[in-house]
Amino acid sequence: MIQSRGPEYTRIQQVCRSLEEARTKGELATLLAREISQYSLFDLQVIMGRIRHEIHRLPSTYRKSAGPFLLSQIVDAHHSLLTMCTRGDFQAMTRPIPTKDVYFSFLAMIPEGCYAGDIHDVYLPQFHSPMHRLFYYLLSAFVMFVLEQPGHPVGTPFPGGMRVEERDGIFICPVRDKEKEVFFSICNFCPAKQMEGV
Repeated sequence: MIQSRGPEYTRIQQVCRSLEEARTKGELATLLAREISQYSLFDLQVIMGRIRHEIHRLPSTYRKSAGPFLLSQIVDAHHSLLTMCTRGDFQAMTRPIPTKDVYFSFLAMIPEGCYAGDIHDVYLPQFHSPMHRLFYYLLSAFVMFVLEQPGHPVGTPFPGGMRVEERDGIFICPVRDKEKEVFFSICNFCPAKQMEGV
C-alpha cells in the first residue's frame, strides 16, 4: 500500500534534484553529508528505535546472526560519511559517479519509495516521517555510489545460511536479483553481483 504524499514530499524531491547535480563521487558525498547532518538527535533516536524494533521482530536464531550487520548497515555508514567529511576526504574524490544510469534510476525511485508501505505497520507511527526513509536512502547512496560497496555489508547473512561475500574485489549477494518486484528496495541498485546457482 502506498501512503498518501505528505508535506515532506516536495522536500524529498528537492533533495533528489540536488543529488542529480553531483558529477563526482566527492561532490555526491559532500551533498549527502550536508543532508544527513540536518537530522536531529531526536530523528536519529526514532530511526534507530525503528531499526532495533525491526531486528527484534526477526526469528531469534536469525536475529542473532543478522542483527549486528543490519545495525552496521546504518550506524557504520553514518559514522563513515560524517567522519570522512570532517577529515576532508571527499575533496580528493574526483572520479565520476559509477553507473550513472543506475544512480539516476535510484534517485528517481526515492520520492515514491519514501512513502511505500502502510503507516499502521510503522513502529512509533506518531513520529513517522518519510524523511526517516530518506535517511536510509541517503546512507545507501553513500555506500553504493561513493564507496562502491554493497547496500548490505559483506558478511550479512540471509535465511538459508548464505551471506554477502567479497571475492577478489567483486561483491556477491545471494538475493541481489530477488527484489525486482519491490520497486523501493535498494537491492535493485546495488553494485553486488547475483550469487550463481541461488
